[in-house]
Amino acid sequence: MQGIELSRGFYADVVRPWLAKVAPELRYAAALIGYGSELLGFDDETSRDHNWGPRVLIILSRDQFEQHTRRLVGEFSEVAPANYHGEPIGWRSRPHAPANGAGAAGAVEHGLEFHTLEALLDAHFAVRSVDNLTAVQWVGFAEQKLLAFTAGAVFHDDDGRLSLARQRLDYFPDDVWFYKIACQWRRIAEEQAFVGRAGQVGDDLGSRVIAARLVRDVMRMGFLLERRYAPYSKWFGSSFARLPISGVLVPHLERALNSRDWRDRQDALAQAYLELAKRQNSLGIARFEPVIGPYHERPFTTINADDAVVAAQSAISDATIKQLPVIGSLDQVSDLTPLLEDAPLSQRMMLQLGAAGSDALRSRIP
Repeated sequence: MQGIELSRGFYADVVRPWLAKVAPELRYAAALIGYGSELLGFDDETSRDHNWGPRVLIILSRDQFEQHTRRLVGEFSEVAPANYHGEPIGWRSRPHAPANGAGAAGAVEHGLEFHTLEALLDAHFAVRSVDNLTAVQWVGFAEQKLLAFTAGAVFHDDDGRLSLARQRLDYFPDDVWFYKIACQWRRIAEEQAFVGRAGQVGDDLGSRVIAARLVRDVMRMGFLLERRYAPYSKWFGSSFARLPISGVLVPHLERALNSRDWRDRQDALAQAYLELAKRQNSLGIARFEPVIGPYHERPFTTINADDAVVAAQSAISDATIKQLPVIGSLDQVSDLTPLLEDAPLSQRMMLQLGAAGSDALRSRIP
């Protein structure tokens, strides 16, 4: 049984009837979100040695959290079964400790946690509400955390607040999306000629490393053009394989990675760039005429990525986003896990980077 279905059954068979009995007045949402391979359906036998098992998050209003949570956490420890469908419900070798703190409570004896929505949002994104999010806040959100919050499953939602928050975070606003597309093309523009240049001087290893970086950039652009959040590296390739665009990209990317000749390598990547351009144009957004050819007078096959950057920037209507330097959102600037997982640090860093190229944002730095 996959983790989501295990937890769905745990809620339906154990948690829901128990809550109806001990706190019938409670209005809440029940879900499995936040972390875990099971949120994406990638859990298997290996996944079961850490943080896998029957678990449910109960989201309450702040008043109800203060009134009921501590009692309920303790009482559930006394009545919960030791196992559900043969799986222990206790916190077994889990790197994520049970939630405890302001707006969060759990226990090592079981996988039932209580949260306020405000505390969940604060822990994930360093915001207390998803109403009126700014462009700078959006570019400071890690895609893997956005995915973890919007994937998984909601089993029950009395007032709809959790479902509404997930809906509002379902994907980037259009102008932020266009900005990210522009910045992704900028990443490609900066390095695409180096596959050939490194190969030309006999540095085949260096050429391969650059090609691998560009393969990753192409894959991330694939996620962008399909309007899907990219997960962290463990499931990056598995998730990419599910994208509609992967079918036309994978042959070129595999050829780029497997080729023993830099000329073939750069040509394969150029074909992948062309497929990205075709997909972008088919969406009717940030259209440009793709041209595959030499890099100026040098024999390196590239695409006119600078035109793609300009096209995507031109699609942006929000003045604040237009002023952002074309360096990218959090995930485009860094893939350092401690940074991506630290929401307050992520927000501070992106505010600083944005302000470095934008007079409109500079005054907002504390």
